[in-house]
Amino acid sequence: MRVHLVDGTYELFRAYYGAPPSSAPDGTEVGATRALARSLLSLLKKGGTHVGVAFDTVIESFRNQLFAGYKTGAGIDPPLWAQFPLAEELTRALGLVTWSMIDFEADDALATFAARAAADPAVEQVLICSPDKDLCQCVRGDRVVELDRRREIVLDEEKVIAKFGVGPASIPDFLALVGDAADGIPGVPRWGEKAAAAALAKVLHVEAIPADPSAWTFTVRGKEGLAASLNEHREVVGLYKTLATLRTDVPLQENLQDLEWPGADRGLLTALAARLGDEDLVAAVPRWRA
Repeated sequence: MRVHLVDGTYELFRAYYGAPPSSAPDGTEVGATRALARSLLSLLKKGGTHVGVAFDTVIESFRNQLFAGYKTGAGIDPPLWAQFPLAEELTRALGLVTWSMIDFEADDALATFAARAAADPAVEQVLICSPDKDLCQCVRGDRVVELDRRREIVLDEEKVIAKFGVGPASIPDFLALVGDAADGIPGVPRWGEKAAAAALAKVLHVEAIPADPSAWTFTVRGKEGLAASLNEHREVVGLYKTLATLRTDVPLQENLQDLEWPGADRGLLTALAARLGDEDLVAAVPRWRA
């Protein structure tokens, strides 16, 4: 079997900015929710059998307690933010296992279940449906891959290395050095992608980069300045790495069998479709729960 783990937060953002706006009968904006429904139904119609969807029910997580500059929900368009509860209601009405993250992030839930599913010999492949570079750390060979559904691009371990210059295990170190603007991680001054890739391709982890640049076994331009900057930021770069490292110990209750799609809940989805003003949604469902 193949397991699809969907980044619901990304999918909702993509739908909001990529689909035309649409109003429910009560006048509220629901275009992203409608588009999300079609996207997930497309996945199911194309053969998705075991599917889980994770959402950031609140944007803040335990990482905000570690670092004040970490991403928050500030700046999210109110019409988008208002659709988060609707989106979670939708995925449940479709009969999909839905993880609503509060203390952890959606990415942590995806990472946790990816590791769990990959350990099961009954699983042929795990597809993490997101283009988020954070999730590249979860890739394992061609058994756990990242799938960008919009562009139909699959990243296996070989392609992660080709894209970033480092393997999945070094992605948190890479992001700690170069920064990640989407998550509010500043990175270390002077360290760009080329320098970070050159270093980590050799030593794997930022902790293993010697303080003395004369001991470096990799070649980079301006190594004295890079070393000075890293040495000055040794403590904080460790924090950045912690922020960039996805957790695989989220206490998810579901097992692999729970992710098998039983069909949509006719009562719940029919009621939700009426609230959304989307009568065609019910007709688009390929299977109903018995």
